[in-house]
Amino acid sequence: MPEWVGLAGLVVAVVALLVAVVAVRRTQARADGSDLPADVQGLRREVAALRAENGFGLRHVAVVRYDAFDDMGGHLSWTVALLDEQGDGVLLSSIHGRSDARSYAKAVAGWRCEQQISPEEEAAIAQARP
Repeated sequence: MPEWVGLAGLVVAVVALLVAVVAVRRTQARADGSDLPADVQGLRREVAALRAENGFGLRHVAVVRYDAFDDMGGHLSWTVALLDEQGDGVLLSSIHGRSDARSYAKAVAGWRCEQQISPEEEAAIAQARP
């Protein structure tokens, strides 16, 4: 009886090995992608389109806090740079004074702003740039 169990175990191991070899051969990718089902190729196209579209998302963000005036403390003024992959976006700044706060928005194109910008706004663009 023990010899029969050992022989059955050996047969099961050989069958399992053959099944594993066949499974590995089926999962090996072909360079041309012809082994992929049509839905996988469609998914690849969709991922490529999403990656191309993602370049227009606001991916580069930086915040710079500072004191706009010498007699003010606490870094209550700030600038935020919100830029996409090409360096296009906006600078948002809030300048905090004793009696008021002013907000500014400036367009950025290609990592540059056509309007005059402060050193803090320049720093925000530099920090957002990869």
